[in-house]
Amino acid sequence: MFRVNEHFLKLSAGYLFPEIARRVALFAAENPSVASRIIRCGIGDVTEPLPSAAADAMRKAIDDLTTRERFRGYPPPSGYDFVRAAVAEGDFRSRGCSVADDEIFLSDGSKPDASAILEILGSGNRIAITDPVYPVYADTNVMAGNSGVALEGGGYEGFTYLACTPANGFSPALPTSPVDVIYLCSPNNPTGAVLDRTALTRWVAYAREHKSVILFDAAYEAFIRDPDLPHSIYEIEGARSCAIEFRSFSKVGGFTGVRCGYTVMPKDLYATTSTGARIGLHALWMRRWATCSNGVSWPVQCATAALYSPAGRAQTRALTDFYLDNAALLADACESMGLTTYGAKNSPYVWMTCPTGLGSWDAFDLLLREAQVVTTPGAGFGRCGEGFIRISAFNSRANVEEVVKRLSVLTARHSSRAS
Repeated sequence: MFRVNEHFLKLSAGYLFPEIARRVALFAAENPSVASRIIRCGIGDVTEPLPSAAADAMRKAIDDLTTRERFRGYPPPSGYDFVRAAVAEGDFRSRGCSVADDEIFLSDGSKPDASAILEILGSGNRIAITDPVYPVYADTNVMAGNSGVALEGGGYEGFTYLACTPANGFSPALPTSPVDVIYLCSPNNPTGAVLDRTALTRWVAYAREHKSVILFDAAYEAFIRDPDLPHSIYEIEGARSCAIEFRSFSKVGGFTGVRCGYTVMPKDLYATTSTGARIGLHALWMRRWATCSNGVSWPVQCATAALYSPAGRAQTRALTDFYLDNAALLADACESMGLTTYGAKNSPYVWMTCPTGLGSWDAFDLLLREAQVVTTPGAGFGRCGEGFIRISAFNSRANVEEVVKRLSVLTARHSSRAS
């Protein structure tokens, strides 16, 4: 009989966000009188309409598909040249980063890219993952057979975990033993911390010395407002020989339902075979896409290119500013509860300490039960996430203001009970 991939059986539990959805659905079913009051500030899904520049470009592209003269069929697997050029120029060369058009590979998002990259990396690589961080990095490596069994209390055998805590400013120390694949996320999901130039320079030097590769997730770089903070790892000298960067239009362009992202695969990046031969990853990544993908649709690629027009630039800036304003309101409300917050300034997430005596799932349940506000328990992002919850700023202004009001009422209620 055919066999299953038994590495899937090592996964410790259901994926974090479906588990949150399950708990919320159960609460709503058991409490129908307040079900309509539930406000979701958990999953980072956008709420605001698409930028008009992107929407207009999609409409025109759809019209193209209705005529024989302008009809488009299969796109190039890695993206149309004009879109790749817009991305390379707009996101990298305009910032002084040397990235060529054909080093951009369009996809349906950075999440699948972060998984697909394992297809061209060999088995047996030593994996380093920051903690807390986006759970996809760990789970996909478990599925690929790069870990041992699940550990009691979270995590997996075989991974090197890089602790990110308030004590180190959520900027992890270098590994004490060599690793081969390093996952860095900046701005970090969930903490909102951004790695500064000093930290990134240290990581690039480490990777070059140990012949490691950095998988750099910059899905939230558009939210960086501090001019001294880097938006790309390629702003650091030497990064082209040791780093792959993932980006997404989900948040900056409101594309969570449209689906588009991309990978930067430098031609300077080489790996080795078991016999020591050097192999360029750019050609392998191109071969992978030619084999496994039919590319991103014509309307979506046209919408993506439109985000780089002057109008698109202004609209995406306004969109990210809107969510950052939401984050500031939420952070202020949490601080008024006497809780410490992180993130929010260069990130659309508020990383908040739990009320004294509560674990992260307990805090999640408290906010759901007493305020009908859905958050994300920090424990779902790793061991170092315990004691925190993440609050997403991706919501309407009316909902955010209502959450602020409910948090104030909740604080007053608990203060009166304590007195």
